[in-house]
Amino acid sequence: MTTNGTKATHPHAVTELCGEGGQLYADALRMGRIARADVESAPCLMEFALLHPDPDDANWLRPVPPSAALAQRLSAIEREITERRRMSIELADAFEPFMTLSAQAAATTHSITVLEGNDRINAALDLATAQCQTEMLTVQPSGPRPERSLIQGLERDRPLIERGVRIRTLYQHTARYSPEKLAYVDQLSNGKVEHRTIDELVERLIICDKTVAFIPARDDQKVALELRHPGLVGYLIKVFEFMWGRSVPLSAGAPYETTPDGITDIQHSIAKLLVEGHVDEAIARRLGMNVRTCRAHIAKLASALGSGSRAQLGFLIAQSGLLDQDH
Repeated sequence: MTTNGTKATHPHAVTELCGEGGQLYADALRMGRIARADVESAPCLMEFALLHPDPDDANWLRPVPPSAALAQRLSAIEREITERRRMSIELADAFEPFMTLSAQAAATTHSITVLEGNDRINAALDLATAQCQTEMLTVQPSGPRPERSLIQGLERDRPLIERGVRIRTLYQHTARYSPEKLAYVDQLSNGKVEHRTIDELVERLIICDKTVAFIPARDDQKVALELRHPGLVGYLIKVFEFMWGRSVPLSAGAPYETTPDGITDIQHSIAKLLVEGHVDEAIARRLGMNVRTCRAHIAKLASALGSGSRAQLGFLIAQSGLLDQDH
């Protein structure tokens, strides 16, 4: 069938022979031939070489045996498969020299995994704690933690305690005045669970069985690094032990005692950070308090030293010998 002189087609593959074409091909096989005019509505039969002209009469078409048609189609497919196999072998040979290099690089890359998003970070922590068998070390800078976060921490830590895993956690001294933190610690009371405080902490840290460590990679806590390189993990353990040796058990009395010169320990810590050039926000974060509380302590420190300005306060701290005292 033609339309405006254009040959009609059936846009389908031979493996999806249309119903009309299939019926006409079956008729041609039964009768041995079929009139050319009868198959004009199914030009796919000629396109797929399932019919060929009758040499004795141009008005008739004879069917190609199915076995011959199938062999013809399979031959083309097998040639393509052979060519694809040849290409795959050539590609494998071309990339083979790089495989060893890739394996070496992977061993290094996999020792540091970037975790993006709270869901992925928590999933990695859950897996690491589930596999932890001997000891977990954690550094938890103080700050507002939502109730859901504390509940997740309890759910993660309780199975560790039940397995007899030792847990050591470091907070800042300000944690001693957080009812939520104290309630959390009280629920984890156990001979193998120790909590200590120190004047300042830099960032969060979790280490499981001396084999895997987690540290934040961004200030918003939305990206973390999972570290499995023995050298990196070993270094972080030494950092933890250094801080642990200078910390105070949470069960001990409050460390904010006032010295004879009227300067509290927390104000001493603030004085040290002021002299180092830290701004109020950084000092508050490192000592685990809000900025308003930090500035109140700075004001009391200035009053105790008789300072009238921020610049003078730094000078007076250095001149007073305050930082030379053993706190």
